[in-house]
Amino acid sequence: MSNRSSTDERGNYVIKIIPDRGAKMHSIRLSKQLLRYGLYSLAAASVLFVGSFGYSVYSAFSAASDQQELHDLRSVNAAQQEQLTHLAKKANELQDEMEKVNEIERELRQMAGADPVEEPKDTAVQSANPSGDPAGGQGGPWIEPNARYVGNALDNIRERLEKSRANLERVHEALQEQQRMIGYQNRLSAAVPSLWPAGGELSSPYGLRWGGSDFHPGVDIANDYGTPIVAAASGTVTAAGWNSGGYGNMVDIDHGNGIWTRYGHAEAVVVTVGETVQKGQLIAYMGSTGFSTGPHVHYEVHVNGELVNPILYLGGE
Repeated sequence: MSNRSSTDERGNYVIKIIPDRGAKMHSIRLSKQLLRYGLYSLAAASVLFVGSFGYSVYSAFSAASDQQELHDLRSVNAAQQEQLTHLAKKANELQDEMEKVNEIERELRQMAGADPVEEPKDTAVQSANPSGDPAGGQGGPWIEPNARYVGNALDNIRERLEKSRANLERVHEALQEQQRMIGYQNRLSAAVPSLWPAGGELSSPYGLRWGGSDFHPGVDIANDYGTPIVAAASGTVTAAGWNSGGYGNMVDIDHGNGIWTRYGHAEAVVVTVGETVQKGQLIAYMGSTGFSTGPHVHYEVHVNGELVNPILYLGGE
């Protein structure tokens, strides 16, 4: 069978279908307009087919892309939640450390004698069970940490840290003031002639002696030649050497605050004028120079220009 096309006298297209083996031939006449419509329809159908196929391919690709994006978002969200949980644990550890810092702060304030500070409510409640023993009773709904809750917890820790820092600064100032006072008291104590200048026997007291015929301006402490004589208090040496007024080899020490001491009749002096000496430091060796009947140290204490009884300062030292 074969097909042949041609045009008739009217310009119509004629399609002849010639079957094999002498069967009857068939003719199909198509006008130009109908053929044109047919071609247009075929073209439109092709365009629709191509568009539908493209849309289907795009839809399938878009769905796959959305599925991948959703999977990626879930992965990112899971990673972020894991990081957030880790951060929440760290924040909880910081809260526990803050409790320890607050406890140390309270102890320091007590040691420094500073006024106690009002504790945050959560700290005051937790202090009822400082060991953290679960037997103390805990409860409440379980809420998974999120960014807002963790952020609030960190803000709370920051506020408490700032308060603790301010409190510790005040404690530090109080301790510094205590140290200054202790230092002042130590310096004051070091400047008080409360140390016996030598070991030995009190051979002559302060005041009237020999039946009231003589006033003794100090005390005499008798011992062997060469017995060490030490400074009864810290101060500056104002005299060191021979004294022609009867004291023999003598040392004077200014202790400040209007107090100075004198050590007479020494065998030898081992300090010089202007030297700073500490309480208990060796200044001379016991002898019997000047107006003396035997080895001893004559010891005087002067306060604001007046002689005082050294025993009042020596006490039991």
